Formats: sequence, C-alpha cells, structure tokens
Amino acid sequence: MSVLSVLQSSHFSLLSSECQPGGGSLEFQRVRGATVVTRAVAASPLRLLNPRNTGTSAWVYTATYGGGLVGGDALALDVDVAAGASALLATQASTKVYRSACGASQRLRARVGDGSLLVLLPDPVTAFAGSRYTQEQHVDLDPGGSLVLVDWMTAGRVASGERWGFDGYTNRTAVRRARTVLLHDAVSLDPADGDVARRMSRFNCAATVIMTGPAVCAAAARLAGEIGAAPLTRRSDLLMSSAPLAGGDDGTLLRVAGLSVEQVGGILRRLLNFIPSLLGDDPWSCKF
Repeated sequence: MSVLSVLQSSHFSLLSSECQPGGGSLEFQRVRGATVVTRAVAASPLRLLNPRNTGTSAWVYTATYGGGLVGGDALALDVDVAAGASALLATQASTKVYRSACGASQRLRARVGDGSLLVLLPDPVTAFAGSRYTQEQHVDLDPGGSLVLVDWMTAGRVASGERWGFDGYTNRTAVRRARTVLLHDAVSLDPADGDVARRMSRFNCAATVIMTGPAVCAAAARLAGEIGAAPLTRRSDLLMSSAPLAGGDDGTLLRVAGLSVEQVGGILRRLLNFIPSLLGDDPWSCKF
C-alpha cells in the first residue's frame, strides 16, 4: 500500500470507535475568547482528565485505569481542534506497556483547524521486557493550523536489567496539511532484525519533535539553526539533529537521543520553552 493510500484511509472523522473499549473522542472550540472542551467521551480503560489552567487554552490528560497498557488493550482517540482554538493533550505519567504475548496499541487521529494550535506533550512510552507495542498518529492540519508533537520512548526498566528487552515496538506518524503530506515517519524495533540494545548503543531514551504552522514557525526555524550549528562528537552522550518538513518552509523535525529520561526530558523542556507563552500557562510546572 502506498504512503498516500495510508494517509487517505486515515483521514480524520469521528468514528464509532469511541463506543469500543479504549475508544474516545475530544472536541475543542473557542468560546468567548477562550478554548473549552465541548466533547469528551472515553470508554474504559481510557480516561480523559480536563484540569483547569490559568491560560485561555484547554488541557486534557489521557490516562488508563490500570496505570499502563496490558495485553489486548487498544486505545483509539479522535481529536478535533476547531478554528481558533488552542489545546494541550498530554499524559499523567509514562505510558507503561506490560509484558504480554498479544501486545497493546494506541491510535490517535487529530484534525487541527485554521488559526488553531494542538500541542501533543505526552510522557515517554516505557515498554517492559516481553511486551509488544504498536502506535499510530495521524494529524490533518488546515492551511492555518499549527502543531507541536512530541513522541519519545525509553529503554524500559533499566534498573531491573530490562534494557531494550521488549519483543517489538512499532510507531508510525503521519502529518499532512490541506491534503499535502508533510511527514510520514515510521520506526520499527524488533529483536528479529538484530539485538535492539546493541543497535541503540549507549542511549536509553529517544525523542522526536514535530513543529509546523504559523504559531510555531519562528521557534522551529530558530531551533533548526541552533541544532544545526551545534558541534557533534561521535561519542557524545547527547545527540540532536534537525531536518525540514516537506517543502522546506513548513516546519522542522527534531530528533534527540540521550542516556536517560531525565537528560532528554530536560533538553525537551529547554527546546520547547516557548510553549507556555502559546498556552498561557506552563504544562510542566502545573502537571502535578
């Protein structure tokens, strides 16, 4: 199947999946100068939490009743950010994937309207030894929509000797604007293709950041220049790279690899220090 066929088949719509176990849907709209959640539906084990903040954006945190994903869990969330709205979608803690032969999965479909902003700021995925995890994210942007998408993962329970010990990890992310593909990114880590720990070398955490749209284009260009000018050594404990999205002028793709979650998390917070000004509040300081 071609990349275009994959993207066309995943075009955003509110599906009946919200009625299935783990399914849900969210709608954000701008009302009287502020963004509000006008629809929030979730079926167990998925939970949607809508805390208050001091800004004009609306925040939703996803969670699960079991504190992680067990075998057979399949979360599927549809998100609609209407024109002019500003939304944060985050998590309460790292997404733990427990040992299971049948695996677990998450799927996100989002539409971002004109003049709106969606910030996806989850904690990292932590796949335990013996687990299998699949993730898909599809974002459709209107011509004036903006997106900041953070996606990161850890080596697992390193302190317990489970470094990169999962049975399989697959992640696909697709972003398009007005039906034009900006990014189609796929990652597959499977022990059948070679020892994952050896291939990941000394690194225990890896992150991807996607930034596109008028609300973030200046910050994206600044970061691309900053990272591109940074010196790189072969044995560095922290690696960073940047690349333009399709077309060259519609955003930036950043990648970060480090020795620990704390190290990479600190770098992400520094790189994305412009987000509180966009949301009107600091999602890191107000998280707990």
